Amino acid sequence: MKAVLCKSFGLPDSLVLEEIPTPTPQADEVLIKVFACGVNFPDLLIIQNKYQFKPALPFSPGGEVSGIIEAVGEKVKHLKIGDCVVALSGWGGFAEQLVVKSNRVFSLPPGMDFINGASTLYTYGTSYHALKDRAQIKPGETLLVLGAAGGVGLAAVELGKTMGANVIAAASTNEKLSICKEKGASHLINYSTEELRTRIKEITRDQGVDVVYDAVGGKLAEQALRSTAWKGRYLVVGFTTGEIPQFPANLPLLKGCSIVGVFWGSFAEREPQQSLQNLSELLSLMKTGQINQHIYKVYSLEDASHTLKDLMERKVIGKAVVKVGNWKDEPTQIKGQLSERRNKTDQPAKPLNIKLSDINKYVGQSLAVSEWCTITQEMINEFAHATQDNQWIHVDVERAKSEMPGGKTIAHGYLTLSLAAKFLFELLHVEGATTSINYGLNKARFPVAVTSGSRIRMTGKIANVEEIIGGYKIFIDCKMELEGEEKPACVGEVITAVY
Repeated sequence: MKAVLCKSFGLPDSLVLEEIPTPTPQADEVLIKVFACGVNFPDLLIIQNKYQFKPALPFSPGGEVSGIIEAVGEKVKHLKIGDCVVALSGWGGFAEQLVVKSNRVFSLPPGMDFINGASTLYTYGTSYHALKDRAQIKPGETLLVLGAAGGVGLAAVELGKTMGANVIAAASTNEKLSICKEKGASHLINYSTEELRTRIKEITRDQGVDVVYDAVGGKLAEQALRSTAWKGRYLVVGFTTGEIPQFPANLPLLKGCSIVGVFWGSFAEREPQQSLQNLSELLSLMKTGQINQHIYKVYSLEDASHTLKDLMERKVIGKAVVKVGNWKDEPTQIKGQLSERRNKTDQPAKPLNIKLSDINKYVGQSLAVSEWCTITQEMINEFAHATQDNQWIHVDVERAKSEMPGGKTIAHGYLTLSLAAKFLFELLHVEGATTSINYGLNKARFPVAVTSGSRIRMTGKIANVEEIIGGYKIFIDCKMELEGEEKPACVGEVITAVY
């Protein structure tokens, strides 16, 4: 296979394209045929031996890929050959194939192509974690984004707007700032021609900003910290200038502000359940069109070194992507070619839209398959509190680590079943109905336990319809699929009344 190799540490021009042997996945790994690889600032650092992770020479840069699984290790159960996936490899992505730990591989979101699939996780994952988990930003607060036209910066602008913040975008050119405005920035600062602190005072009427998102570092860092409001949060995301700032310790004291580190990669490994929940929320925002990656340019594998050079020279606005191979098919066509190896219900379809007056005509009609839903520990705790079922197998995370299979708590079966209502809203739309009620349950069984962090989804069919005063009872045979398991998490017949 072909791979772009870093054989000695240096700048992008030192990279070489060579033929190397195809790797073989270990027991907990998968082999991915790479279709695209996102380009990120850590790629530039890692080839210069300036990154916190230091792979042995020779290696390929590229830590964010999309593609199709070609082989799986014997311990991998939730992925299979032919799956379209995205993966966070750390490095190795500037190649035709690579192996990745299976816990760093995720299904390609429905409707997303390979180019966008390879350019989304790092930028939006980092920025969402920064704003949601670290800054805990609130609607109405003011957010300053430094380096706002870069990959993570532009994602922060867009997410900040979506989360209700008043966004100030700061970048080095008017061209970059025009993209930031399109993504939702309310105010723009060109720090090549304007004095940062002066403009912040003007925009905030000398109140300062609530949150600073800094992926740049360098000389602007202290100015931004001095521009925070009382109890502001300064997010340390990265240092694209190459200069790590040194702050006077009296600044956070005088302002009552916090300097908060953001290390998304470590967060995803240490807190996988919360990371999966964040990813699920991001996919929902993408599905509804509230966020959308800005692709600067698509490069070939042969031009991969030029990609990093453009990144180093600050030419890239948004995200650059390396396309691997000469594929021309749309992802949906590629998936169709693999249909013999994939379940036909593997991709969510459009919901069934029916009129209330015609509901009897749909008895026996199969429903589509819903989106995946991650069962978080927070959901399990809330359900246990509501039902007063506080058995340790559900809520005691530390004890579960030592005594439960896989070291995880398990969700109550009825928590799984309770999500049927959520899934039905995705799968069935009844025009003319103003009210729906979870009417009852005829039968249910739970073949496989659902552990915290698992993903489930639902499909089913309309088994029967009965007329009631003012509406109808719909009997639905439903099946909850558990990712990575052949047996379902739950099967049952639920009854919904619509009026």
